[in-house]
Amino acid sequence: MLTQSFGLDLADKQKKNYFCQPVALIDYKCNSLCITFVIDGVVMKDISQAELEVLKVLWQQSPATANQVVEVLADASQWHEKTVKTLLNRLVTKGAVSFEKDGRAYLYSPVLQQADYQMKESQSFIQRVFSGRIAPLVAGFAQQDKLAEQDIAELKQLIARWEQENKND
Repeated sequence: MLTQSFGLDLADKQKKNYFCQPVALIDYKCNSLCITFVIDGVVMKDISQAELEVLKVLWQQSPATANQVVEVLADASQWHEKTVKTLLNRLVTKGAVSFEKDGRAYLYSPVLQQADYQMKESQSFIQRVFSGRIAPLVAGFAQQDKLAEQDIAELKQLIARWEQENKND
């Protein structure tokens, strides 16, 4: 499992954006620079689309056995049991899922929380496509009339809350 401690102490947990910080890392296997994320001090490797489907099951019901995950995914994916077990193994190796032995079965639970994953992916997308700026993303939706009244109200509330919290900064 690729984990790295960044010397973070308890005081660091109170800093904004600690739980999902972008970090530039060099991938020596393919000799390239990539943006990855640190979630709770653990360097998270990218989650594939197939692995994400398994994670979604675990976010809905956990702990779960491999067979329970297979049953949930059987209709939608038609993956073989061995495929699902391989995906669970990859997620364990990446640190996104943990397991504990319960008799002869293993119970799997997500370590990577859905909100943290969504934040990581959102930040990654905004960094790649919009050079880290959110305004062009929202402007694009507004220009295409893709913002509902509820979206606009929620954005206004978020901005007002942010302004209130950062008034003295």
